[in-house]
Amino acid sequence: MEAWSKKRSRMVKINLITNISGIILIFWGYFDAIKYYFQAQKIKQIKSARGNSRKFINMAIGNDAYRLFYFYFIDRNYYVLTTSILALICMIYLWWQIYWYYPYKCRGLDGFKRPGILLFLINSLLPNRIRKRL
Repeated sequence: MEAWSKKRSRMVKINLITNISGIILIFWGYFDAIKYYFQAQKIKQIKSARGNSRKFINMAIGNDAYRLFYFYFIDRNYYVLTTSILALICMIYLWWQIYWYYPYKCRGLDGFKRPGILLFLINSLLPNRIRKRL
């Protein structure tokens, strides 16, 4: 009976450490997500996305999209889910601001139309040597 009690006590301690670590993960995940929001706000304020890497944000979104895949198919860890969703919301907002304020070469000319979202995404994934300048 005493061995079972010690084993149960150890399990409770492990669960407590896991939960505390998960809460800390969410806390730091919030700060990870908020940095993308701050960057998007800065782009919106200065009305230019010049100097912001489209590839960087695409890779960051891909990273958190894979975390959601990992959560759904491999390990149902709700701490990973929470941090990934927080980050994805802010990253998509940043991606939208980059799309909206990207320094297109023909902006301001008569008849200029901003490229479609899909074209913009594909263009941002291609290497510079083969992509068309928007």
